[in-house]
Amino acid sequence: MLHTEVVGAIRAMLLEGEIPPGARIPERELCDKLQISRTPLREALKVLAVDGLVQLLPNRGARAAKLTDKDLRDLFEVCQGLEALAGELACERIGDAQVATIEAAHIEMAQHHREGDLAGYYRCNRLIHEAIVAAADNPVLSGLYESVTARIRRARYVTPMTPERWALAMQEHDAILNMLKRRDGFGLAHILHTHLRHKREEVIRAGFAEDGRMSEIDR
Repeated sequence: MLHTEVVGAIRAMLLEGEIPPGARIPERELCDKLQISRTPLREALKVLAVDGLVQLLPNRGARAAKLTDKDLRDLFEVCQGLEALAGELACERIGDAQVATIEAAHIEMAQHHREGDLAGYYRCNRLIHEAIVAAADNPVLSGLYESVTARIRRARYVTPMTPERWALAMQEHDAILNMLKRRDGFGLAHILHTHLRHKREEVIRAGFAEDGRMSEIDR
């Protein structure tokens, strides 16, 4: 298995919760599962540590990183800025076919909202936000965005919502699509920034973060 494939496989386990926050990384099990030796596994863990997904413990292996409230606030603040910039650039560079793809995802997302299907809603939601970033056509921005969102993806896309908050999120997405179709970069940047701020508040209220301090046994 290639180095990038090892990193990708472990990243997916972390983001999907197969290895939950705070849990020890089961190195022997992962080596057996991925059919690799300890060396490539540990090199992959170093990469994931740089991304903030893994915490390396001196002479004690590694564990899946936890996010504190401050971590989430800091990450969402950066994500707000990145998505706002992506919105501005996307309005300058996006093509009609890309807008049509985003509109189709929006229509499907609205259907999931009507049916009360939160998982389907979040799947389309993620596609829309990632499509706007892709439409900005800036590899540096895309790389930074992926690095930041990788750390908060589970919090951002699995947090329960009240009916009132869900309705507000849909209204915001209606505005996002409208601004995009009008190629209004300033307006889209503003609504994306506001939308992400509301999501940040929602995640914090939901208590998704965990105490990031190490216990005595981990020291």
